[in-house]
Parts: sequence; C-alpha cells; structure tokens
Amino acid sequence: MGFKAGCLNELERILEKVLPHAMLKAKPNLSYKAAGQFRHCNFPYYDQLTSIYAKDQATGKDA
Repeated sequence: MGFKAGCLNELERILEKVLPHAMLKAKPNLSYKAAGQFRHCNFPYYDQLTSIYAKDQATGKDA
C-alpha cells in the first residue's frame, strides 16, 4: 500500500507547526538498519504528542 505522493511533505509541514524548533524531516524508505540508531534514544516530545493524539486512538469493541 504505502503512502500517497505528497504525504511526507504534508507531514513535515504539520511537524513544523507543532514542533517548530525540532527540525524533524520525513524521509521515505527508512530501513531498519538506519532506524537502529534511534532504538535506545529518549524522545523528548513523547508526552506532548501522546496528549495530542491519544484522543484519536480507536477503542471499543469495533476497534
């Protein structure tokens, strides 16, 4: 399936609005090997992001 064209650009715009000084960039085709460097790193914005997106989590019998 994958993402539609332009999805990563939109994601970058949203991240820039929400976390302006984080300088996060969306990169397509991130391999497991490249992602391994983040395995044991702290994520400083985890609590803020969970408070924003927790309400969007599907719950209930039909989830």
